[in-house]
Parts: sequence; structure tokens; C-alpha cells
Amino acid sequence: MTIEARPTAMRTHVCGSLGVDNVGETVSVCGWVAKRREHGEHLAFVDLRDHTGLLQCVVEGSVDVRSEYVLRITGTVAERPSGTVNPNLVTGAIEIVNCEVEVLSVAEPPPFPLDDRAAEVDETIRLKYRYLDLRREQMQRHLRARAAMNSAIRSAMDAQGFVEVETPMLIASTPEGARDFVVPSRLHPGSFYALPQSPQLFKQLCMIGGVDRYYQIARCMRDEDLRADRQFEFSQLDAEMSFASQEDVLEVITKAVADATMAVRGAEIGEIPRMSWREAMNRYGSDKPDIRFDMELTELTEVFASTGFKAFGAESIKGICHKGASENTSRNKLDDLTDSAKRWGAKGLVWMRASEGDDGEVELNSPIAKFLSPDELSGIVAALGVEPGDVCYLVADQWNRTCHVLGLLRLALGRPATHEGGLQFLWVIDFPLFESVDEVTGKPVPAHHPFTMPHPEDVGLLAGEPSEMLNVRSQAYDLVLNGWELGSGSVRIHKGDVQQQIFNLLGISSAEAAEKFGFLLDAFRYGAPPHAGFAFGMDRLVALLLGEDNIREVIAFPKTQSGADPLTEAPTGIDQDHLEDLGLRLLPKTT
Repeated sequence: MTIEARPTAMRTHVCGSLGVDNVGETVSVCGWVAKRREHGEHLAFVDLRDHTGLLQCVVEGSVDVRSEYVLRITGTVAERPSGTVNPNLVTGAIEIVNCEVEVLSVAEPPPFPLDDRAAEVDETIRLKYRYLDLRREQMQRHLRARAAMNSAIRSAMDAQGFVEVETPMLIASTPEGARDFVVPSRLHPGSFYALPQSPQLFKQLCMIGGVDRYYQIARCMRDEDLRADRQFEFSQLDAEMSFASQEDVLEVITKAVADATMAVRGAEIGEIPRMSWREAMNRYGSDKPDIRFDMELTELTEVFASTGFKAFGAESIKGICHKGASENTSRNKLDDLTDSAKRWGAKGLVWMRASEGDDGEVELNSPIAKFLSPDELSGIVAALGVEPGDVCYLVADQWNRTCHVLGLLRLALGRPATHEGGLQFLWVIDFPLFESVDEVTGKPVPAHHPFTMPHPEDVGLLAGEPSEMLNVRSQAYDLVLNGWELGSGSVRIHKGDVQQQIFNLLGISSAEAAEKFGFLLDAFRYGAPPHAGFAFGMDRLVALLLGEDNIREVIAFPKTQSGADPLTEAPTGIDQDHLEDLGLRLLPKTT
């Protein structure tokens, strides 16, 4: 890629824009000293770094510069002598000679090396001095890749007729699942704003307002525990369409994601495959399946339909086969996996090693093999495609728990590293409308927010028993990449009678609905168009596109996993006068 010169009052070129075409030109460049190497008493090589790359400058005479000094160097572009070309640098065929050096700013030695060795530095140190960490080539590349992705997504949405609308950052607290960050109001003592977990309700109001196609790269905040793919504050592409179906939304978002991938990776993603939620659970034990590798779950319930082994008298029995793993799977490892399965909710884990028997057939060796009939053992072999050297794992339990445990076990045994296996996008569709039945109230529990439209073929089931309602599909859909949930969306309920029916099923009274969602429900009275939408995490997408397994590596100023900011030392206390202005007082700490 050709880098433009980008001249300013102090420089004629950026470092990475110079090449053999500039030989003989007098240029001025600015940047930081990456390295200084002495060559005799009166000659030094200074590697000057800016955001575009490194440039070797040959400085004659005495020059007192050190690492991270900020310099302006004026000199002549020359070809490097034969045998000194560095093919690993964009500027590796040239150097600057006859240099005049101007020190623009001196620098103390940085607390850690600003190169690849920084990966070995404690993350808290890197975040405390994040302004130095950002000088590294990798961080510069990540930030610019993120900017390119944002630009590509905006262009894709603009080209499809969407209009960018900014929604409020100070809103009323809404029941979105996670805890709100709240902001006390000085003008209304005792009252609070909430920071938005998403623009969900406002983008639906945009549809009622006739915007037709809305999008926003929105900043959102959720007060939940942090992890590798989660921060308190994050960015998401938020979109909503009027008079649109699920198919319309999937088409639009696929286009945006494809353009983003091209901008960052230069790769086509092709058509994104689809899979129903139930198929994803049955095959992969997850609603965000990583389809980069096999080891799928296999249904074995019929194999044990007449079993005498009491532990297998369960609703669902499934298994996975870890190909060729027997030799490298110790008994301690098997015990550890069994303990993990129990932590994940299973009553136990059955393992079986496969070897070749005296008759040349596959033989399964396991502490429970003696309790199984020959037909059951051969049924396992046939169903799982077992070969000598494999290890099989079986779980018997309720269907959802069997899927969950084996899904986690599958990932523990075979999941590739984030940067391996390419990019495997997947649409997961037909999620259940309800995830369970509350044991106390007997009411169904919604799997998403209560504004998701039921699948038209399943509306009749809403009049049945709560257990039957668990079979109602919603018009909800998720986008998954390499086992990470990028985002989710749904067709929204826009009809008052359907919305009231859902509220009644959930045990939400008219008064409670008015309190929680009143301004949206009031707006629906004035003519709401059918509408559908989606949102996906920008941080997660760019991290995966860059092969990073932690979104902190693609965010300029992230928080640590404890929620702290080592750079600004946030969160901090505030002055007593400020508390009094807000009508607040702090309670004494409890021991």
C-alpha cells in the first residue's frame, strides 16, 4: 500500500512514504527515536519512528539523542549500500544522509520496551503508560484497522439507505438485563440518569418517527463483570429498519460485515451459512458454535433405549469423539475433565478409550464398559465413528444440560487459537421465545427482551400450557464468528394486542408495563410500522479480524479486568462539596 507524504509545516514526508523513487530529494521527517547505534566516534545510525514505520538516518558528528527523543531530521534520501538492505522494512532500501538533527522534545527512558517485547510486560504497567504503549507498531496497526472498519461499515450502511442518528447518553433506567451505570442529577436531587446499555428503545422510536432506516456506531455501558470479550463501555453497530423482515436485516448486516472484513483483512467472506438454534445446540452444544473444527455432538439416546445401566436412564444421552487423542490423554487428564464436567452441571462424565481388539474390531475400554451390552458398545462405535486411538466422552442428563456440558468439553478439547482456522461466520436463527418456566410463578421466562415477535407458525402455542410455550420460536437471530457472539437482533412486536398477550404470559401487569416501558408503549398508539433490527459489537469484530483474543488489545484506553483504569486511577472518590451539590452522602463502609 502506498503511503502519502502528508506534509505539514514541520515535515515534508512521513517516514513510511519514502522509497527509492525519492532518492536524491532533500526531505524533512519527524518522529521518535526507536534506536540509536554508534558506528565509530563520529557516526551514528538513528532509527526514526512515526506511525507509518521506521526510517534509518545516518548522522555524522556528535549528536546527543536517546530512545524516544522527538526529532526533526532534514537530509537527503539515498540508497542503502549493497548488502545492507532490510527487506523487513518498507523503507529498508533507503536511508537519510547528510542529516541535520533538531531535538523537539527530550524523553526519559520508557518503563518498558516499545516493541514486541512489550507483550511480556504486565498488562497493568502497559495500561498505566498506555500513551507509550500506543506508539508500538502493533497498537498503531490495530487502531488504524479499527478506523478502517468503522469507515467501511458507515459506507455500507449509507449505501443501503440508512441515516446515522445519535441517541441520548443520559436516559431513564430500563430493564435490559445487566446493571445500569447511573448518573445523579444536580438539578433534580435524589433522581438519576442511566447511561445506555443500548439504544434499543430510542431506535424503535426512530421507526415510529418515520426515519425508516436508522444506524449508529453507538457507545454503550453495562455494569457487569469484565472478561476478555467484555468491557464496561463498548461500541456497537446499531441498526433498525421499517417495513422489513428478518431476511432484510440479515442481508443488510451481512453486507456491512463483509465490507468491514475486506477493509481489515482484504478477504471475501462469501455467503454466511445459517443454522437454527436447536440444530446448533444439538450439534455443537452452544448457541454460538465455533464451526472451525469438527468433534460434533452425536445423539446416543436411542442406542441406550433399553439399557440396564441406571446412569444412562436419562432424557438425553450424547457423546463426542476426540480423534487420535488416547496416547496423549493421561488418567489425570481424564479426572480433570470429569471434574470440569461436574462444575458445568453434569452428574458425571463417561470416558472410553478405543483400541483394536484381537478380532480387529474397535474395542472400548472404560470403567463402565462392563455395565453395557455388546450392542450398546458397538452402537457407540458406529454412531461416533470411533477408531483405535480415539477417546469418547458421554453425558446423560436433561437435554439442555447434556448439550451445555458437552459443548464446553468440545471447546476445551479442540478449539483452535483465535488466529487459527480462518473466519467462520454463522447466522443462528429461530431462537426460542422463552428459555424456561419459572418454578415459583409458573410463568415463562423470556429468552430475549419482551418485544421480540413470535414466529408466525408458532403463535397458536401461546395459548397452551407453559411447558408447550417453550417450543415457541422467536424471530430472533444472532451473528457468530469463530465461537464469539458478535451481536443479536430480532423482528419487533409492533401490534398492541400481541404485545399485551406477551406481557400477560410473562405476568407483567399494565401498571408495571407502563412504569418500565411507558414511553415506548405510548408511542405505539400513534402508528408503529413493522420493524426489525440488529446490533453487533465493534470491539469483538475487529479483535477477531486481527487475530486477538482480548478486546483490550483493540481499544485505545481500556479498563483492566477488575474495572480499574491504571492511567487515570479511575474510579476515584469525589469531593464532599460535589456530593452535596448532587444531594448525595456516602454511607460508612461495612466490615
